[in-house]
Amino acid sequence: MSVRAVGRWQRRSIGGLLCLVALAPVFAWAANRVGYAEPMDNAVELAGASSEIVSTGASLFSGYALPGFGPYAGTFGGALLGTALTFAIALGLGRLLAAGN
Repeated sequence: MSVRAVGRWQRRSIGGLLCLVALAPVFAWAANRVGYAEPMDNAVELAGASSEIVSTGASLFSGYALPGFGPYAGTFGGALLGTALTFAIALGLGRLLAAGN
């Protein structure tokens, strides 16, 4: 595989990820519109275990959105931050593995 092919592949991958990040607010709106609930939440309701839920405190991505922003801006920010964090970790691990060879 040539260096140019890898470069095109990387650019297309990053472009695809950025498109998904840009569409995150649309997905949040659509989920809200159809009344989507997480499958685990549905299972808890069906099992009648709602009264046994123990809150573990606030999380950074509670509801897949950044707190303090609106539902759609928070979802966009959460998607952008999560994608950037995952990309940075993968890139760092890739460099560490490449340096070991």
